[in-house]
Amino acid sequence: MRAKLLTLKPRVQTQGNRLPTLNPDSWRQGKQGSTQRGYTYRWQQASARFLRDHPLCQCPDCGEGRTRLRASTVVDHCIPHRGDMVKFWDKSNWQAMAKDCHDAKTALEDGGFGNPLGGYGKSSTGSKT
Repeated sequence: MRAKLLTLKPRVQTQGNRLPTLNPDSWRQGKQGSTQRGYTYRWQQASARFLRDHPLCQCPDCGEGRTRLRASTVVDHCIPHRGDMVKFWDKSNWQAMAKDCHDAKTALEDGGFGNPLGGYGKSSTGSKT
């Protein structure tokens, strides 16, 4: 006689609205997409040129290959521009980063993953790190 397979009940529970994806106080609130935040075709071209000129991650942990050798794939704004187009286009405010390094920095700055807001690269002088 063959044994009958029992139906397994799902063990994963939904979390409802416990995990918001966007900080309600974020400057991004109300913007529909990346293009409205300035990430246009012009940005794509400028960032591609910047990455060609800076092929290694420039984050403090990687140090442009001096500490860790990682390819850069994202152009980061050292000091978050928060919609300020002068800061957005200021190339001295750009750094090339590996995506996971950039994601960790952004999560710290924006308070993602339970981090306090503005936690990355803070110094008493307010200079970029």
